Amino acid sequence: MSALYFRNVDASPRDAVDTWPFEALATVLDRGLVDDWRPVFAEIRRSPWGPTARRVERYLEFRDPDGVNTLFTLAIERARQDHERADRDTAAERVRAAVERSGMTKAEFASQVGTSASRLSTYLSGKVTPSAAMLVRIERTSNSP
Repeated sequence: MSALYFRNVDASPRDAVDTWPFEALATVLDRGLVDDWRPVFAEIRRSPWGPTARRVERYLEFRDPDGVNTLFTLAIERARQDHERADRDTAAERVRAAVERSGMTKAEFASQVGTSASRLSTYLSGKVTPSAAMLVRIERTSNSP
């Protein structure tokens, strides 16, 4: 970390980012350097819809547009895309495991859950994420005798 310090707040740049008051976060965005931003980026990657990412977004709305705004906006977007991709992969894995557990063919399984074989294929590949209701039905069907 650089020699950045927080004035008039009860926090240190060495504290966990999610414990920083809003003013400390603003200080890092306004006066910090790349090394100061790293823990903020790490927190955004860890929780892209969490309080830190939301506070960064709110603060960026009021800053004059510049490279820092662009950099943090892109970091938030990328972190959210990565998490959404991971969520789709997790859903696809759950569908694949359910079909496997069922012992049925994919066509039989699709019929049992009320969808087509081609739609089930899109769930299995991760191209389409099933609705919550469909995922529950898929998992319930895989566990039934």
